Amino acid sequence: MAGEVELRGDKSQVDEQEHPTLRNKILSLQKLKRFDSLDLETRTIPGHNTVILHLAFQSIGIVYGDIGTSPLYVYASIFPNGIKHEEDTMAALSILFYTLTFSTLVKYVFIVLQATDNGDGGTFALYSLICRYANVGLTPNEQAEDKNISNFQLELPSNRLKRATWIKSRLEKSKFAKYLLLFVTVFGTSMLIGDGIFTPSISVMSAVGGIKEATPAMTQDRIVWISVVILIGLFMVQRFGTDKMGYTFAPILSLWFALLSGIGIYNFFKFDPTIIKALNPKYIVDYFIRNKKDAWISLGGAVLCITGAEALFADVGHFTVRSIRLSTCFVAYPAIVLAYMGQTAFLRKHPDDIADTFFKSIPGPLYWPMFVLAVLASIIASQSLISGTFSIVQQSLSLGCFPRVKIVHTSANYKGQVYVPEINYLLMLACVGVTLGFGSSVQLGHAYGLAVVMVMVITSCFLVLVMIMIWKTHILLVILYVVVIGGMEFLYLSSVLYKIDQGGYLPLVLGAVLVTIMLVWNDVYRRKYYYELNNKISPLEVREIANNAKLCRIPGLALFYSELVQGIPPIFKHYVENVPALHSVLVFVSIRSLPISKVPVEERFFFRRIEPTELHVFRCVARYGYNDFRKEKEPFERMLVERLMEFIKTDFWIDDDNNKEPANEGVVEVPVGEVIENEDNSVGDQEEKRRDQEVMIGREIDAVEEAWNSGVVHLMGESEVIARPGAWLGKRILIDYAYSFLKRNLRQNYDKVFDIPHKKMVKVGMTYEL
Repeated sequence: MAGEVELRGDKSQVDEQEHPTLRNKILSLQKLKRFDSLDLETRTIPGHNTVILHLAFQSIGIVYGDIGTSPLYVYASIFPNGIKHEEDTMAALSILFYTLTFSTLVKYVFIVLQATDNGDGGTFALYSLICRYANVGLTPNEQAEDKNISNFQLELPSNRLKRATWIKSRLEKSKFAKYLLLFVTVFGTSMLIGDGIFTPSISVMSAVGGIKEATPAMTQDRIVWISVVILIGLFMVQRFGTDKMGYTFAPILSLWFALLSGIGIYNFFKFDPTIIKALNPKYIVDYFIRNKKDAWISLGGAVLCITGAEALFADVGHFTVRSIRLSTCFVAYPAIVLAYMGQTAFLRKHPDDIADTFFKSIPGPLYWPMFVLAVLASIIASQSLISGTFSIVQQSLSLGCFPRVKIVHTSANYKGQVYVPEINYLLMLACVGVTLGFGSSVQLGHAYGLAVVMVMVITSCFLVLVMIMIWKTHILLVILYVVVIGGMEFLYLSSVLYKIDQGGYLPLVLGAVLVTIMLVWNDVYRRKYYYELNNKISPLEVREIANNAKLCRIPGLALFYSELVQGIPPIFKHYVENVPALHSVLVFVSIRSLPISKVPVEERFFFRRIEPTELHVFRCVARYGYNDFRKEKEPFERMLVERLMEFIKTDFWIDDDNNKEPANEGVVEVPVGEVIENEDNSVGDQEEKRRDQEVMIGREIDAVEEAWNSGVVHLMGESEVIARPGAWLGKRILIDYAYSFLKRNLRQNYDKVFDIPHKKMVKVGMTYEL
């Protein structure tokens, strides 16, 4: 029948050739289909079109700065007391080779990169996947409607194994497991931020230390102060962003890797080609038999060869999985292996030069070029980790795990390039402090190694859950991963923990401070949300307030912001009691962070109408992923109003459809504006009804446009929280002191997030007793 479309289940029976525009309309109507209840309100990334080789080249300058500069300091960290046996260097090369192969290639390149969240990686990506598959997230405003977002869906294999369902059920029923997953995620995030502190310090100090080869008068104290000056300069230029600097990163690091490879091959043939025998793991066994405890302790230095391996996963969102694999397999991995082979061959003939292996093994004519490149490469490595820390803070903030700080997007072309002023200066102070405090790259390596291994272990733990629950990997493959990769990482972890009194305590202290900040903020955030949820205003109260004869309706559009998603916050009633006036169109706006990396723009705004229609009162939830950001060329206010008008147009059709009795169970008839003939209605009745609906739609859209043209006012709900009288001491310290301190010093409100002019903003304050 012309104009009639049946929607069975989730599939639309539409002829794409005959009705191309109709199909798009039906799909959009499907997304809006819902139950009309105020309490039920809001509950594939397009592939990279850039050439893969071009992305692989770009990734060299962003991803590999940290792992690419590890040859500067690894051997000095493995043998801080010198080489005791001539075969120890062979064993060290064997350890480095298999660590790089199993951790970098096998784990990250071929396994972990499969676990991206809509193309994004990192600890939050794995946590996001687990939360979307099992109901273990602690975000208080999770809603069923969020699962309708295209990026929220997971493509799952068949349920052929019962263990996935069993583990999912156990996680969902265990409150301890939910808190444990959140804690581990926050702790892993803290360790990554720790990388942002230690990487600049150890990389820059190791690179600058090479100048001792040219001028013996250069003391260690002078090297430390030169490193401090470079670090301060590096952090001071962060506010300018890395967009322009990024074009120079890839060529510099490409040249760095080329020279690493060339020097490694040169030293290999010049000093000792027989080191190729180190590929035999028997050297590792003999090394442990010969040195016993000392061999185990030396693993804490060997693990530094994979510093930055986590960046392969964390930074994949800026590129693609294929581009990262290409640049790793054909550039970074072989260059680093060749560099270690060349250093090993050099040490076979010069074992006393272990403290400065990198610079002493460089052929004379290449010394100054390599020194300059080493300093530049260390700065690039530092830049990458600093930028990564900013992105981590942004993700934590989006999921309610960090105080609202100012996020500055420094590039219109690269979404991941952000700058956080408060975090930048805290990182600078921390980097300068650890550089002055430790004074040598060997001591810094003890602290650095612990942060690196902690992140890797957490990634492996989450990955095992993903493999079992989501991928439903064969149990034998899971066991193989745990035994090989997990066993290696826990062996490294035990080694770095042994050096906890030699500097390894520092990342734990920093992690404890960051975890405390995140958990305090998240706990009070949830308490506040549940308070508003339990004291929300009912739809009936909203209608009574809007229809109150004493309440004046003035021209204009008012956007009332709150964090509550399910209902109207109590602060609204507080507002109308003190200001008895409402604008002609009122929209309650909630900013919602979802446990996914991105929300498509067309699915960002979720609207509801508060009846009756003539009130012109709406609810809106603006949904963002943890890697989404507001584009300067897309004003939030304009986008919201445009989406509101689209909602008004479709809402009439949906309401009309909801009032019909479906002819068949599971079949929904959707009117599309064409003449529809059936047994109950004549063609004329349908045409008249269609005209009436168009008139109603036009009136309401005109009302919104008129209100928008009359002016927009942004009403900000500024709720203060205090512990209720009689609360126990711990709760008062948590809310009245810890949370209040963080909010006063770091909090950033919606007016700064969306660039709301102060002349359009009105703040409404209220105190909640929790």
